[in-house]
Amino acid sequence: MLLSELIQPDLIKLNMEARNKWDAIEELIDHLISAHELRMTNRQEVVDAVFAREHSLSTGLEHSLAVPHGAVDCVNDILAGIGISNEGIPFESMDGKPARLIVLLVIPKGAFQRHVRTLAGIARLARNQHLRERILSAQSEDEVMDVIFELEASEEAEGSSI
Repeated sequence: MLLSELIQPDLIKLNMEARNKWDAIEELIDHLISAHELRMTNRQEVVDAVFAREHSLSTGLEHSLAVPHGAVDCVNDILAGIGISNEGIPFESMDGKPARLIVLLVIPKGAFQRHVRTLAGIARLARNQHLRERILSAQSEDEVMDVIFELEASEEAEGSSI
């Protein structure tokens, strides 16, 4: 599944306020709720699932990227939100750097394998320094979407997709 199929401008949170990974996860979950992608009645189930995953192994990767995620019964299809932190958020990342680009994924239980391609696409985005810097310096949600579309177009031209 393409990242652009999961993300729309209203699912992007610029200037995150969180100062730790737990608050960042909740901030992005609340952003999904405010965008009407997730019901408030399902908030705790999602928080519990993502927190449990994060407690078992940090989802902080390299290149200032974190991909917190959790599998739940309350969604039928994958939900995603992107958060950008100007200051960076400690996420116990593999390279020790704070996360500035956080991609939250809420996945239906039993469907994780179907979304491995999405995770691979997110990782490619993070490894591309030019595109990563453009996302981190974006002044609007539409600018972030432009970078995602650009990445997917280049991937398609090269014969692989996100």
